[in-house]
Amino acid sequence: MHVPDVSVVVIVYNDEERLPTAVRSVLDQTLHGVEVVIVDDCSKDRSYAVAQELEAAHPGRVRAFRLPENSGGCGAPRNHGIRQAAGTYVMFLDSDDVLERNACRNMLDAAERTGSDLVSGMCVRVHLDNRWGKTTEWYPWIYSRTRTLESITEFPDLLVYDTLSTNKCYRRSFLLDQGLEFPVGIHYEDLLFSAQAYVAARRITLIPNQVYRWNVVEKAASKSISNRRHEIANFVHRMEIHRRVDELLASKGYTDIKTAKDAKFLKHDLVLHLRDLPLLGDAYRQEFARLANGYLATIDPAAYEHVTHLQAICAYLLGKEDWDNLLPAADAMVNKGRLTSPLAERDGRVYWCADHIDDPADTEARRILDVTGQGFHTTPLTGLTLGNRLTSYEDDGRGTVTLSGSIVNPLRRIGPDAKLSAVLELRARRQIGVRSFSFPAATVRHAGDTIEWTATADIAGTVRPLGIVDAVWDVRLRLDAGGERIVTRVSTAGLDLDAAARLRVRPRLTRLVSDRFEPEVTKKGNLSYVLTAEGPAAVRTQALITGAMHGKAAGVVKRGLRKALRARRNLGSGEQKVRVYHEVFSKLPVKKGLVVFESHMGKQYSDSPKAIYEEMVRQGVPFEAVWSYAGAKPTGFPKEATLVKRWSWQYLRALAQAEFWIDNQGFPLALAKREGTTYIQTWHGSALKRMGFHEPRTKAQGRAAQDRFQAAVDRFDHFLVRSEHDVRTLAKGFRLRDEVLLRAGYPRNDALVEAHRAEAQSGERVRGPLAAELGIDPDKRVLLYAPTFRANAEGAVEGFAFPFDVEEFADRLGDRFTLLVRTHYLNSVSLPPSVAGRVVDVSRHHDITPLLALADGLITDYSSVMFDYAVLDRPMLFFAYDYDSYAGDIRGTYFDLKEKAPGPVVATPEELFQAVAAFDEADAKYAEARQRFLTEFGEYDRGDAARRIVEKFFTRSGK
Repeated sequence: MHVPDVSVVVIVYNDEERLPTAVRSVLDQTLHGVEVVIVDDCSKDRSYAVAQELEAAHPGRVRAFRLPENSGGCGAPRNHGIRQAAGTYVMFLDSDDVLERNACRNMLDAAERTGSDLVSGMCVRVHLDNRWGKTTEWYPWIYSRTRTLESITEFPDLLVYDTLSTNKCYRRSFLLDQGLEFPVGIHYEDLLFSAQAYVAARRITLIPNQVYRWNVVEKAASKSISNRRHEIANFVHRMEIHRRVDELLASKGYTDIKTAKDAKFLKHDLVLHLRDLPLLGDAYRQEFARLANGYLATIDPAAYEHVTHLQAICAYLLGKEDWDNLLPAADAMVNKGRLTSPLAERDGRVYWCADHIDDPADTEARRILDVTGQGFHTTPLTGLTLGNRLTSYEDDGRGTVTLSGSIVNPLRRIGPDAKLSAVLELRARRQIGVRSFSFPAATVRHAGDTIEWTATADIAGTVRPLGIVDAVWDVRLRLDAGGERIVTRVSTAGLDLDAAARLRVRPRLTRLVSDRFEPEVTKKGNLSYVLTAEGPAAVRTQALITGAMHGKAAGVVKRGLRKALRARRNLGSGEQKVRVYHEVFSKLPVKKGLVVFESHMGKQYSDSPKAIYEEMVRQGVPFEAVWSYAGAKPTGFPKEATLVKRWSWQYLRALAQAEFWIDNQGFPLALAKREGTTYIQTWHGSALKRMGFHEPRTKAQGRAAQDRFQAAVDRFDHFLVRSEHDVRTLAKGFRLRDEVLLRAGYPRNDALVEAHRAEAQSGERVRGPLAAELGIDPDKRVLLYAPTFRANAEGAVEGFAFPFDVEEFADRLGDRFTLLVRTHYLNSVSLPPSVAGRVVDVSRHHDITPLLALADGLITDYSSVMFDYAVLDRPMLFFAYDYDSYAGDIRGTYFDLKEKAPGPVVATPEELFQAVAAFDEADAKYAEARQRFLTEFGEYDRGDAARRIVEKFFTRSGK
């Protein structure tokens, strides 16, 4: 008898409709030596009969088995499948999921090639009830490339994060020899089984191919086991599985993996249950705290260093069973970015709450509850999402409701003198027709840490929904406080709305579909209203609703509305905009004198594009200026220019008709430049790290991706360079022709060249109005700290974390120096109140050039700002605390910074503090090195770059 290459064990329980699709995904595999082993967990429907029918239809390829009684989980049927499997390898498939068509072939090839006991591929979650066909890859960074591990210790993330058993292929002899089976009678069996398999495997191979499609229905009537988190037994099972995995890791001495797993527990497992706490009762919370705190006591304290501030805060407050502060923190985790606590300030630091931090016996409270780095105290109120908790809900039974709530007033930043007003708003989630209805708040008042409000809404007499597609209406409150408008969602905060009446409404289409608003709590705990129906003959009405919703008339209406929605959505899609740009806007005539400027993809009014623009204005050049901006609204851009939002229709039309494009980074890659348009690329800095085709990652891309990148840089008609170093690095990395290069220097540095000349001639450094604006003490030296861009391990942009203690810097050196902090424009920073006046955040200043001119010295790491600051011939310090990892990164550098740095290169905070203290000594010691550095990297910066460019392209003498 022929032995199958792979046996796919398909488990099923009460899933007769989807079972055939799952089995078909196995039978249609491109690998032919595959058998299906169906194990029915004693279903109550026809699942086993369907399995037998599939067996009869595919003799020799499908075998069906049935357990004598229901096991209540996935473990027993999978174990039975392992025993019945005949294949060399075994895979597992749930009846509601499917395999990718090449899954078995790809995994078998990898196993045979490497001799691995276990091969794992990428799982993709398919959100079936998402109208846009949403899919998400399961921890994709794990499967970024093919890799073979001799031990799980080589890549702990695999055990910690990918705990699925279904996206894997196991050598069957390995499972039998190791006695590996799923635990029975307990949920979350995958976590333990996968951990045991990882630890026992002699070799593991990961492949970057998609292999498993996990079908997810968020709004399923019957929740899966893992989604029934409101049942305390669910948490009991989770804790028991975690304890068993911990025992396994301890038996092997895998302490590092245990620490990583603990961090994941805090970030994921615990968070899943904490999210539901505001919606659950006291009895559940007490038992949950007892179970959780028993396990939290076993967590490695080092794990807390790898979680977010809110995750650590929630774990800490749970340990204290401080529900008054924990529930708002849990609400903030569910609603990312929402500030739900009034905060507290002590000794120049900001804390999540005032409780615990003054207890001298609690040594951890201040460390864990410290949220100074989140910037709640410095971010404008309009930039914060303030928590708004519903405190009272009343209805009159006739269609009018009165709501009262409490908005967080962080650190009482909304002062008692601020004039207050508010509007309650009902907004349709699917915005068609009338989008919202508003009701002014009857009262709004200061209450110390909160702003209290009350509003009455006559819903029956005012709200007119369509009645079919606008089924869900969200509740918001717009607060005007001292001229600032703050928009908040209204959180139910666990308020019981079960007894709340349904409110009468008058739909504009037909009352047969709906005539009531029913209050509902969303998944994130916010108040919404859902259209439903009610009447004397409830059963008949419901039947009419069902018929109306699925009948011909409703079908026509819904199809028409869906078509309109799809057309509107497609009209605004990136693909459609690119098409219109090329097929419509690019057919319009080029407008002479139209110049589109952009700096850092619309995020700033700064850099060389700004310098060129202002030189054109100074010379009186006749032109039409268009500046692009990113974000909700432009701030800091010139009022006399036309401002267009990046990727808007106005932006695309302007680019299509412009005579000139001027930017420092790159207009959208998908937009081709017209023949009548001249593209002047100023770029944004000389290169330390390898760029373009010099990057190994670019070289490793496929031909199509490389061609797209080449086409984008080929749009440059002129590319500014400030030295022959740029010619050897940037120009070569982008494969630019020599005739494209403009050896003119950077226009942004003209002001720095002029500042240096003026200082050399007068012997005096003039600080100018910016110093007064920033409140700088004239008796102190000014240092500018400008580090390079930072991202986390997965490449995500995060807030900047200081690599030194900024409070210690202020205490030790603040009497002599004022430290200006300027993060990369993609990062953000928050300073503690304790350093006010001694350390100043200047990151919101668009243009760094005036800050460079103001600074008496520069502290940086690898930022290209070092090349610009060299023009001033002032001291530089290089705080390269992670130099080895930066220089040794796969991308590589063009030169060794330690060899050419025109100032001290230090690696520790103490070395940095000492170097700053010896500021004058470094100034004299590195004078010659600064001159060599400027000669090599700034030879074309002569102070006339903007003038030369304007005269070359925009004045009669130039033309």
